Amino acid sequence: MTEGTAWLAEPRAIAFGGYSVLLARGIDSGELVARFAHAVHGPARSVCSAGELTGDEVIELLEDEYDGGYEEIALRHGEDGGWAFVVLYGGWAGEIDDLAPVSRGGAHVFHLEFEEENGKPVPPQFRYVHDGRLRCAFNLHLDHSWGCTGVAGDPEVASTVQELLTVAGLPDETMPRRDAHRTSLEVLERHFGLTLPRTRILGSALPAAVLETD
Repeated sequence: MTEGTAWLAEPRAIAFGGYSVLLARGIDSGELVARFAHAVHGPARSVCSAGELTGDEVIELLEDEYDGGYEEIALRHGEDGGWAFVVLYGGWAGEIDDLAPVSRGGAHVFHLEFEEENGKPVPPQFRYVHDGRLRCAFNLHLDHSWGCTGVAGDPEVASTVQELLTVAGLPDETMPRRDAHRTSLEVLERHFGLTLPRTRILGSALPAAVLETD
């Protein structure tokens, strides 16, 4: 049994501020990191290895060596159950420019992001890109707090996901947002087979790196 992705709906599931994770099939985690480094907004960045670190150690590294870690992006990565994954730390919010090139060559790339401490508030977001094309994207709250309530993307993929969300009872303006968040994650988990190793991410050291501006 996998650990799925629905656990991301829990408060501060990975770290203070929310979560930003990438999952991919068709490339390994090292290649996912390299491609992601070119997808970050702004000037080119180099992937500077930091050895194997726990999540707390990555946060400590950013605080001690990068003026609090509000600008730099750090990451930890690995592979689990046929999936490559990258977990982001530091100044990741709003910094991913275009994921389409990350999925070149037939890779399937999924991005889950939630700026939990943003006061606007920004809802959790999901994107799926494959072979350079957006296949599916939506606001996991599926409410009117942040624009469109529907699922965008490739008509075939998006319509299937929309139908599954409807069966699960979404959108529902009366449902607490955390419940809607979790329900959407459960739908995505089942439909796409997404899984993220919670035990390893929260309790083990993983290969880590900092993206530094060239």
